[in-house]
Amino acid sequence: MTTKIRDLLDFEGTWTLERMIQDRLTGTDSTLTGTAKLSRGKDGALDYAEEGELKVPDQPPLTASRKYQWSRKNGGQVAVDFEDGAPFHSFSLNRTMPEATHMCPPDMYHVTYDFSRWPIWSVEWRVQGPRKSYRLRSEYTRQR
Repeated sequence: MTTKIRDLLDFEGTWTLERMIQDRLTGTDSTLTGTAKLSRGKDGALDYAEEGELKVPDQPPLTASRKYQWSRKNGGQVAVDFEDGAPFHSFSLNRTMPEATHMCPPDMYHVTYDFSRWPIWSVEWRVQGPRKSYRLRSEYTRQR
């Protein structure tokens, strides 16, 4: 049964994370399996912390982690900031498949969120730059 996201806090909790990374330059596919935890931070924001095992072909597995802060903005928007507070991108909770772009010259990062199967949701990044060309797709499933 699909329900609608009503608020930023609907993301609060622990999620199973499955990620596929397709590197177009090297022709390799890597995977990450782990968890993403969104917990209440300051001023109604959510602290996003992920950790998982990254498997890259022909290399030993390694632990990868990432942190962000998600906060409310006007009009049903969610601002996603880097751990140090620098802005990353924002997306709308009012759309089933919101998109955003982040420029990190000379690279361009384009993201599409997919909430059509909520509470299962996914995020797809397409990254292009002089030395980068990859697609990263993450799927999140709420842990019970």
